[in-house]
Amino acid sequence: MTIPVHLARLLVLAVIFVNGWTDAPNAIATAVGSGALSFRRGVFVAAACNFAGAAAACLCFPAVADTMGNLVAFPDPRSAVVVLNAALLSIVLWAVAAWRFGLPTSESHALLAGLSGGAVALGAGAAQLSIGAWLRVLAGLALSLPAGVAAGRLFRRLLAGRVRRPASWQRGAAALTALLHGVQDGQKFLALLLLTDGLGGDSSTSRLTLALLTAGVMALGTALGGKPIVEKVGSELACLSPADGLAADLGVGVVLLTCSLMGLPASTTHAKVSAICGAGQNTDKHVARQMARAWVLTFPACGAMAFLLTKVMMG
Repeated sequence: MTIPVHLARLLVLAVIFVNGWTDAPNAIATAVGSGALSFRRGVFVAAACNFAGAAAACLCFPAVADTMGNLVAFPDPRSAVVVLNAALLSIVLWAVAAWRFGLPTSESHALLAGLSGGAVALGAGAAQLSIGAWLRVLAGLALSLPAGVAAGRLFRRLLAGRVRRPASWQRGAAALTALLHGVQDGQKFLALLLLTDGLGGDSSTSRLTLALLTAGVMALGTALGGKPIVEKVGSELACLSPADGLAADLGVGVVLLTCSLMGLPASTTHAKVSAICGAGQNTDKHVARQMARAWVLTFPACGAMAFLLTKVMMG
């Protein structure tokens, strides 16, 4: 049992790293795409603010972690560890494959799909799904798309011709987006670290220590870049002026903050892309369709991989 639990911990850290590598760059994509930040400075801002957000989240927004930690109840520790390992491995494989094509993915969706696939593989009655927790996750994911579009469009209208030096403001808005990404995704994966500690019988590690570990690994992943995703989201998806980029960043900030206050796990990827579509001009429909296909495929792909991996691990 010790090795599978240690493997689960390593895989959680790998997913946090991949999240910082493939998802966190969305926070700075608009600022880089509009020219408000260079890519190198943007990565530094994203890494620092993701660290701060993830570290502070355990004190300010514990409801997100609690929701994610209560998604599935397993009959025994062994089955829980197997499904968790399968789900985490499927997330890493899917995120890296999508990154290869510069496509942003939602690790929230991937986690949801992976846990579902693994639970189904155990058989009927072997795992109990918390309907309340799952509804909160689905509500957050469903809210991020229309709310992102509406908020981006609203801020574009409110800011039109009223902001001097929008590029300076956008740098601050990008930092805020990265901070809120750390709050949201830091809490999701903190929940998984807490779960693996419980399964391993070691619950002595403090929540703050695990939050700092989560923040550090996420910041490290962000610091390595994510240039293909930044270019796809910030430059190819829509034509963004600094004012448009500011509107998109403010829009996604409102969505993420609202979901965090409500304890709803939200997708930073979905909120950011939809806010860009609302605030930007001449949205490239081909790029938007590519991203939408990746999002839709996340559920069957991660669910199927976790299902097969669970079957193999259970022997």
